[in-house]
Amino acid sequence: MSNERTISTATDSTIGTTSVLKDFLALIKIGIVNSNMITTFTGLFLAFQFTGRNFLHHIDLLVFALGGSGLIIAGSAALNNLIDRDIDPIMSRTKARPTVTGRFKAPAVWTLAFTFIVAGEILLYAASPAAAFWGLAGIFSYVVLYSMWSKRRYVSNTIVGSISGAIPPLIGWAAVEPALGAGAWALFLIMFIWQPPHFYALAMRRTEEYRAANIPMLPVVKGFARTKKSMLVWVLLLFPLPFLLTELGIGFLILATVLNIGWLYLALRGFKAKEDLKWATAMFIYSLNYMTILFVAMIIFSIFV
Repeated sequence: MSNERTISTATDSTIGTTSVLKDFLALIKIGIVNSNMITTFTGLFLAFQFTGRNFLHHIDLLVFALGGSGLIIAGSAALNNLIDRDIDPIMSRTKARPTVTGRFKAPAVWTLAFTFIVAGEILLYAASPAAAFWGLAGIFSYVVLYSMWSKRRYVSNTIVGSISGAIPPLIGWAAVEPALGAGAWALFLIMFIWQPPHFYALAMRRTEEYRAANIPMLPVVKGFARTKKSMLVWVLLLFPLPFLLTELGIGFLILATVLNIGWLYLALRGFKAKEDLKWATAMFIYSLNYMTILFVAMIIFSIFV
């Protein structure tokens, strides 16, 4: 009997630890942290390649830039969860967040978020003051401009939110080259323009939830037909951007153009789609693969050109 009780207690402890970790990762939006770390690293790596500096001689910049970026993104995401805890229970995608369930209380979230942000800014400053500046710009645009100001007021909230999502490559680049080269702004533009069609696809899939939460997403306010037209325009705007990175060579330009053509083809199919939600899901998945392939390709081509 005592053995059974011991095993049961150990099992409950393991489950509890796993649950706390899962809630913590949900609080900091680990998926967003990871995806932004990819773009931060790409900016940093390309800056090394384009300025002719040896990557292995500056591992400290890598640690400071990636560590600092990860912390400020995690802290900002926690603040976003705290700000949205009144509307998150309405949406199935967000109703299990720890700020909704009460697993993480508001004072604890505030403390964790600001600790992460301050620690992250210190690390970024150690890389370069410019990296710390762009870190602050990212925090302000995500927490204030998007989460607190535009998200619940304007149909353009997705575009406003795209500013913060496009800043991580600038942080990585500024850690190496504080003045920022043309390549840094090319990465910023690619990330900025990629986000609206990506998030509009997600919004189409969650339209009724956004409507119930009174969030003025484009599909909610303007409808699916208007959203499809907007997505098409944003995809078209991506076409010239790879040519701002000619240093990566003709192979990269061909690959990027093929990816753009594939996304354009899929966007055009939306106007004849019989199942809008199925099409939106395909657009969403394509956008994720697009960004992953494109940014990994940038790193690979920068090594071999």
